[in-house]
Amino acid sequence: MLQTAKGGGFLAAGSLFEFGIRFVVAFLLARVLGAAEYGMYNLAISAAVIVASLSALGMDDGMIRYIAMMVGQRDEKGVWGTLQIGFGVGVVMSLLTGVGLYLLAEPVGLRIFHEPDLVPLLRIFSFIIPPLTLSNILVGAARGFKRMDYSALAENVIQFVIRLVLIGILALLGLNVFMASIVFGLSELAATLALIYLLHKQFSFKRPIREARRDTREIFAFALPFWLSGLLSKFRKNIQAVLLGTLNTVAGVGVFAIVSSINLVGRISYQSIIASVKPFLAELYSQGNIKQMGQLYQTTTRWTLMTNLPIFLIMVLFPEQLLIIFGESFVVGASALAILAYAELANAGTGICGSIIDMTGYTKLKLVNSVVWVLLLSVTNVLLIPPWGVVGAAVATLISTTAINLLRVAEVWFLLRLQPYNRTFLKPVAAGVGTYLAARLLAQWFSADATLIHAILHMVFVLIVYAGLVFLLRLTPEDKTVLLRMNDRAVVLWARGRARLNGRLPAQSG
Repeated sequence: MLQTAKGGGFLAAGSLFEFGIRFVVAFLLARVLGAAEYGMYNLAISAAVIVASLSALGMDDGMIRYIAMMVGQRDEKGVWGTLQIGFGVGVVMSLLTGVGLYLLAEPVGLRIFHEPDLVPLLRIFSFIIPPLTLSNILVGAARGFKRMDYSALAENVIQFVIRLVLIGILALLGLNVFMASIVFGLSELAATLALIYLLHKQFSFKRPIREARRDTREIFAFALPFWLSGLLSKFRKNIQAVLLGTLNTVAGVGVFAIVSSINLVGRISYQSIIASVKPFLAELYSQGNIKQMGQLYQTTTRWTLMTNLPIFLIMVLFPEQLLIIFGESFVVGASALAILAYAELANAGTGICGSIIDMTGYTKLKLVNSVVWVLLLSVTNVLLIPPWGVVGAAVATLISTTAINLLRVAEVWFLLRLQPYNRTFLKPVAAGVGTYLAARLLAQWFSADATLIHAILHMVFVLIVYAGLVFLLRLTPEDKTVLLRMNDRAVVLWARGRARLNGRLPAQSG
């Protein structure tokens, strides 16, 4: 539990940092480019992400599972061979798919989206495919080594700091959509180089290539179903931008992109816990320790729900106030933001069911789930976007996300007789209901619509009341242990910082 919490903490801190910078970057781009150009920018990113998923061949998930298993067995030759396979596949496939995107840019931009300006954007992103693919695979390797700090540093900090600095400078000098695309590529390249350097520190690459054992057939047998599933997952995450662009308007793509970006904050803790817990699930399952897997399942489900609820409440209670920051043209997405918050709550409330299926080797079942999810999302989007636009896309997300998560909970119970809930699950639920009622009562006396300051005060009130209710309802022993360890770590870091500061002061004064 402590190791999962520690890894999740690194990723959550990195994701929170990323969200803050992503928010600022989205604000700058939305203000400078406007809804239409920002929508075109996101269409190009969606195309690049789908192509990068195609070129990874599932090696990102393959790295997590096989490196975690081989590190546990202290099999250095197996680790070295697995890294060679992942990196080799990434380089070759990303070059091929990048060329393919470059050649297809004109027919995609002109015939599908009827946007001539999208053609040069897609060609720019074709050069971004190799670093984007390799960074995904290298993140999987870092997580396989249980180095969540490496993943957070490269993907969440270095990449987004560079993106923010360059976007900020260009916003002052005259930013356009093509410059923003080049900045996206440079930041991805920086993350890739940082991951190579950090992984080299963890596991030296200065060793003969032949001193490796490559379980190629076994890794591909695991990775290829994951590849198809992952491709469908990336397609699922980006299909709404494509469908909004074809069935609605490019401006609708821009609005939905901003709504989705804000909603990302509700996914920070969930994704961090998911990424942290995967190698431990693989290790426990290989040892046959199903009982401890069950305990981990229930504890992490409570954590994902408990950390999501205050964000969910803010999204549902103050959607207009959050969107007005980006400009009047984005406020039309308020209802969509509230609906997406419910979809994220469905994710958090069902915990790590999908990760259990992944890391126990049920790759065919994962693939079936992905097919069902994409089909359900695509059908609901096609039906709902024409009459409802952005709101229709949000409702489609809610329907498909809820349905697939309930299906995965049922599958985990059928396969392993594990379920995500116990009595402690009721505590965050009670705290969430109490906070919602308190916020509604406050709104009767003190409106959040008057000014931005009023809205911020309301949001702070929600966070304080929720935290207070969680503590009043008493934490579980696991929660207390994690918090005490976090407190001890914070005290140690504070003491080290003061010691370093005190050590420098005399030298500076002298």
